[in-house]
Amino acid sequence: MTGGYRTRGAVAILLGATMALAGCTADRADTTAAETAAAEADAAFVAAQDAWRAGRREQLLAPDGWTTLIGLHWIELNAHYIGSSRDSGMRLSKGPPRLGMLQQRDGRLLFTPERGVALTVDGEPVKGRIELQDDRSGAPTLVDFDDGKGQLGVIARGGRRALRVRHLDADSRLQFSGIDHWPADRSWQVEARFSPHPPGKTLEVASLIGGTETMGNPGEVEFERDGQLFRLQALDDGAGGLLLILADRTSGQGSYGAGRYLDAGAADADGLVMLDFNRAYNPPCAFTNYATCPLPPLENRLDLAVTAGEKAYPGPAD
Repeated sequence: MTGGYRTRGAVAILLGATMALAGCTADRADTTAAETAAAEADAAFVAAQDAWRAGRREQLLAPDGWTTLIGLHWIELNAHYIGSSRDSGMRLSKGPPRLGMLQQRDGRLLFTPERGVALTVDGEPVKGRIELQDDRSGAPTLVDFDDGKGQLGVIARGGRRALRVRHLDADSRLQFSGIDHWPADRSWQVEARFSPHPPGKTLEVASLIGGTETMGNPGEVEFERDGQLFRLQALDDGAGGLLLILADRTSGQGSYGAGRYLDAGAADADGLVMLDFNRAYNPPCAFTNYATCPLPPLENRLDLAVTAGEKAYPGPAD
């Protein structure tokens, strides 16, 4: 009998040890699975941020990107001669010596090409005088020159109009030095609450070129960081989402001095919107002197160091 008890006791001990070992193995498996899932999530987050950054670079260097700008000429006289020659009223840094003449008549802008210069609009040759529609018309007229390398069009800002000129051989494009960023940080993905304003509300936003622009102001977003609440006035981005123009304690101290922009989607049914400050980006005027950037409203100057997103652009490479 004693031997039987001993045998049964040994079996019980062995069974208990086996169960304990199985439990430990299961715990390790659960831990390993959790660690793997977390690592995969982190890798996906970093990959998404890298893809967004690559997209930003591609946009800036695209034919219609901000680095292609070579001129912004305000239309003030009744007639302006356009070209790269020294005697041109609107002198271009690149392009034919004489491109044509721009005239103002009864609020209309008329462009007459120089004889013998090859110009196109929508791929069709320009054979005579045409009317130029500005970018607020819904169908702006874009005139291509230099075999499609150059392009000019009219923009309307603050009650004035200007000729904006692009060229694929712009120094700011060919010598683009890239953008530095703060390390991607998931903690800067912040859930915010959107509070709508009455329909049609607008906000006067100061511009880098002086004066103000009236912009749609659909509401404000409120978010928490380090135990404090912060609010930002949201602007209509024109595509159903929100545009946030902000300054913070890094402005001029690591990030671009005139502030940064942040895009956000529309709020969900619960009034929540995700703000990913890792994607705070420099305005066009950080890359060119020929942009007309809206500046952060006074309400959007944060007493907070947003150490995320794009840092200040150092300028073109030598």
